[in-house]
Amino acid sequence: MDTSRLLRTTGTVIAAAGLLLSGCTSGGSGEPGAAAASLPSAPPSPDAAALRPYYAQKLTWRDCGVPGFQCSTMKAPLDYANPGSGQDVDIAVSRRTATGPGKRLGSLVVNPGGPGGSGIGYLQAYAGIGYPAAVRAQYDMVSFDPRGVERSSPVECLGGPAMDKYTQVDQTPDDAAERAELVAAFKEFARACEAKSGRVLPHVSTVDAARDMDLLRGVLGDQKLHYVGASYGTLLGATYADLFPDRVGRLVLDGAMDPARPALELNRDQTEGFETAFTSFAKDCAKQPDCPLGKGDPDAVAARLKEFFRKLDAQPVASGDPDRPLGEALATTGVIAALYDESAWPQLREALSSAMNGDGSGLLSLADSYYEREADGKYANLMFANAAVNCLDQPAAFTGPEAVDTALPSFEKASPVFGAGLAWAALNCTYWPVKATGKARELTAKGAAPIVVVGTTRDPATPYKWAQALAGQLESGTLLTYDGDGHTAYGRGSECIDTAINRYLLEGKAPQDGKKC
Repeated sequence: MDTSRLLRTTGTVIAAAGLLLSGCTSGGSGEPGAAAASLPSAPPSPDAAALRPYYAQKLTWRDCGVPGFQCSTMKAPLDYANPGSGQDVDIAVSRRTATGPGKRLGSLVVNPGGPGGSGIGYLQAYAGIGYPAAVRAQYDMVSFDPRGVERSSPVECLGGPAMDKYTQVDQTPDDAAERAELVAAFKEFARACEAKSGRVLPHVSTVDAARDMDLLRGVLGDQKLHYVGASYGTLLGATYADLFPDRVGRLVLDGAMDPARPALELNRDQTEGFETAFTSFAKDCAKQPDCPLGKGDPDAVAARLKEFFRKLDAQPVASGDPDRPLGEALATTGVIAALYDESAWPQLREALSSAMNGDGSGLLSLADSYYEREADGKYANLMFANAAVNCLDQPAAFTGPEAVDTALPSFEKASPVFGAGLAWAALNCTYWPVKATGKARELTAKGAAPIVVVGTTRDPATPYKWAQALAGQLESGTLLTYDGDGHTAYGRGSECIDTAINRYLLEGKAPQDGKKC
């Protein structure tokens, strides 16, 4: 897997963690979140008169400008609690038809995570051409940008220059002035989201996206949903299964989230996950002749990195961009970005070595990949949608800065290097003007066909225990374990994992619960 692609498409739970430094706030006119809060607990029947036209629509496929792929636009109600209001959102869809030979098994919908990752970008750059040939032969490969994401009524917040400043705000405040600056940054981000995207903000929850996914299933003509979701895509898939258990086909949930854990625990767990991933990197780094953090055990390597961050906090280094020197915030983001995939470890060693010698361009490049910042200074809307979905799906992790102070010791215990930054980053949803419509709860999908949940033992972003938890909650969940590093497992080099998942997708035979690779 190409590292830049991976960093773009599996940044998943970052929002659950408060998005490192991206806190968005947005709301609609009138009572923020009032319409979304009235969403019924059970999905409306597709036979309901107001929803019937949506399920009956015909997609008009057109050339995407990407060889082999077609694109279309699907209409969905803005508010599923009031689908007859006449207010719609446009959902961008793309597909690559089954290549054959063999019996066509239907559509395989894929989602790369985020929330905020572009499904269409993932499909066209990877899944539609990089999934196993046998899978692509028998399935139409399909994806969509969930509502609020990129091509689908996107959430917009800060412009490029303002976002540049936002990503540089100190996320480990040392005094009252720095705390106030961080809070002000979250509030400014929030106001921008509200000003530019107030119409859609109350309606971009995971439940809304799951209902869109059932609408897509119906419009595609499939009786069952076949689906592969990575990282946050596992929460989307599990939510779908819980809402529509009788429509579950073959579902793979790779790099699973635990929907029953509240935001504070998710953030702290992910902090621990990044520490686990860093420990793996540190052990490997100490063996390499070019390790810029020196030799010794992982604790010693971590201490040197923490000291380097402390120096950057006091005095950033040049990065090649005079408006964006490499300070602690961007450097931390760059390191975390590289921990998503062990194939990026050599790049991380090189970037750290250069930064320690006064050239921060390598770490800045990693941070830009993480934030989806283009060379022209424009940002994709990943971080905007990420905050919008996460702040709607669960109540905020913290009530204010004082609550962060209380939690800091537990975060720093979870990760001496990253704990403080990730704790403060989780403050972003505190200032969200749209009331959360969801809450932490178990998803059981009672009566669903077998669902494969995949967990990687040293996954930095979605800790392995989350996969264990989700597999245990789902009535038909079966756990497939990859003993390895990196975020997610399918298509990342394990023949054992790939064989088990391919057999399930092609033959419907789920691996034995508890299988390890």
